[in-house]
Amino acid sequence: QVQLVESGGGLVQAGGSLRLSCAASGRTFSTYNMGWFRQPPGKEREFVGGVYKSGGRAYADSVKGRFTISRDNDKNTMSLQMNSLKPEDTAVYYCAAGRGMLLTAPGLYDYWGQGTQVTVSS
Repeated sequence: QVQLVESGGGLVQAGGSLRLSCAASGRTFSTYNMGWFRQPPGKEREFVGGVYKSGGRAYADSVKGRFTISRDNDKNTMSLQMNSLKPEDTAVYYCAAGRGMLLTAPGLYDYWGQGTQVTVSS
């Protein structure tokens, strides 16, 4: 069992930055692949980026070059550094943990956080 708690969301102007954190409970964090997803208002949940337990990363095309994911297995945390934010980045952001081979598929994740709101004003 893994419990995930996101933090760091808020309101920021376009062009600004935010850093989201995901804190995980339990001793098995290092055995999970981790992902960030977001759900914009009125839209479906979408993949933002993820990091394999091995350290390999993947990003959605819409955030490449602007967002960076890191994980610290000693601290059971994952972070999402978001730079050059755009109004279209406005969404509820979720972290997730799973053991599937594909980071981009939400159905392959077993555990989800409650989400944190990110609002980017123009």
